[in-house]
Amino acid sequence: MTIDSPTSLRQRRSSSQRGRLLETASSLFYSEGIHAVGVDRIIQQTPSTRATFYRYFGGKEALVLAHIQKRDRELRDLYRAVCERTADPRQRLEGLLHGIGDHLCFAGFRGCPFINAAAEYPEADSSVHNAVVEHRIWFARTLLELLRDSEIPQPERVARRLVMLRDGAMVSGYLDDPRVAREDFVDAVRVMLE
Repeated sequence: MTIDSPTSLRQRRSSSQRGRLLETASSLFYSEGIHAVGVDRIIQQTPSTRATFYRYFGGKEALVLAHIQKRDRELRDLYRAVCERTADPRQRLEGLLHGIGDHLCFAGFRGCPFINAAAEYPEADSSVHNAVVEHRIWFARTLLELLRDSEIPQPERVARRLVMLRDGAMVSGYLDDPRVAREDFVDAVRVMLE
């Protein structure tokens, strides 16, 4: 039996408090919009204290940045899981794009969290806006690398089109029937890759 030191207990507790604040905020930001949700509401729904919130995030924009970075990690983790299943670049590409298509169909889908955040933080000097841009750069580069490795003709052009298709599918999945948007996205990707 291992006994935790007081320091490790505090670290675990603080990590879980920060995680709860981030989870609550992410859920509210995604379902209602970032600017529509205030810090007091996040604190109340966690439940937490104002001091705890400011200890971990310092302010709302830092929390929004953490939310965007969390969403970025989730997509990168999806890609890593695909890479663990196969070394074939074409299968990795299809796995990544199918995983994105699957996100269109979850309950409460409200569009792309990155597009939503970029709309609420359009200023080029905003840390949130820059995190969205960094995510998009990673996504486009990952697609380009997989397209090149799969020997798809005109990989730069196809990568740009796939990013645009994904963006359109996310908007369509929110405004229209998400199942139809997913099917259309997967079909369009298949046609493009053929």
